[in-house]
Amino acid sequence: MKDGHSPAGVPGLRVFSITGSQVQAWDSDKPDTSLPQELPAQGFLWLAFSREHFERHVVAIQANLQQLTGQSLVDLHVSDLLNGQLPSRYDFTSHYDLLVFRRLAQQSGAATRHSETKTAHTPSKRPGPPILQRIDTSPVGFAVFERVLLSVHPDDCAVREAYASRLLNATGDKTPSNDPRSAGARGIPLSPADMMLRIVSQMVDAYLDLRRELSRQLDHWQAELLHPAARFRRWDALLQARLALHQLEDLCDDQRTAMLNWHETLDDWVVSTDAAALREHELLKVRCRDVLEHIDRVVNHVRRLEHNTETAVQMHFNAQGNRTNDIMRTLTALTAIFLPLNLIAGIFGMNFEFMPWLHTASAFWWTLGSMGAIALVMGLVFWRKRYLARTGN
Repeated sequence: MKDGHSPAGVPGLRVFSITGSQVQAWDSDKPDTSLPQELPAQGFLWLAFSREHFERHVVAIQANLQQLTGQSLVDLHVSDLLNGQLPSRYDFTSHYDLLVFRRLAQQSGAATRHSETKTAHTPSKRPGPPILQRIDTSPVGFAVFERVLLSVHPDDCAVREAYASRLLNATGDKTPSNDPRSAGARGIPLSPADMMLRIVSQMVDAYLDLRRELSRQLDHWQAELLHPAARFRRWDALLQARLALHQLEDLCDDQRTAMLNWHETLDDWVVSTDAAALREHELLKVRCRDVLEHIDRVVNHVRRLEHNTETAVQMHFNAQGNRTNDIMRTLTALTAIFLPLNLIAGIFGMNFEFMPWLHTASAFWWTLGSMGAIALVMGLVFWRKRYLARTGN
């Protein structure tokens, strides 16, 4: 492994300077461990680290933050950013806001199999359908300063690379513009808080890519559960899928709680009376509500999948009960048909020397014909009353 690079070959550090409608990436010829020594004249910086890189260079990063912002991260917040098992949460100080947000995305391959953190064990493979096994819920941490956004990503840095690509593509129009409204409309964030919300929104929307495949897998199981001629054998996987869906619901609830807490603190921000500042503050509220609405959609979809799975299981057992009732009704009807036949056979089987028809030549055939007629009549009666019909048809 090269110094400053993740196991997948992704740089451990990327730095972007955002000024108005212009986005400038950190010079590629500089080493990955180098950090900007001063803020741009206008705009803000985005310092995006892999978790491993952040852990190895945390002392230098803290010193750099002190130089850029006049404040370093609290030790507890550093631990939160390094913890690969931390649930979504929000905290703040007088100098910065801290948000830890767990993503919902497909694992990107070998990079995600690398140890997420040295402070916690690697999570076990998620049970259930294959799509649930590939969902990665590793946390992404954000420290939002006034003019610096620091983010700490899982070692594959998939979220960082995806948003960085989108950010650089947004500057494809080389026409310079100092109007912040133009930059925002083109997808360029206006502030560190705005950028954090855009990244979080992208992380939430990544679940939409998983929704179709997950729904298809569970729909296949539901069809198999309700198939009258099939015997469902994946009960262990179905149970684990229900547990995994419940875990996803809890994860989304944590996401929503963290974003609600951050949204509530927006009302306490000291905002300039300048019209542009007021508009930017309102846009932050709008974007935060949009993220919350997307999280609610994910929660509702997960709950709907969980409910549909539970309904399919109940319908399966109801169908099994109906099939059992059909079998018992058929056996009862057959027992009722053969009951008078057994009675006749029992009477003529008694050991009496003198009995009507006992020594008659045609008695056997008359008795056999009577038994057949009785069986036929009772069978027709039961058939007309649908005692011998299957209720599943």
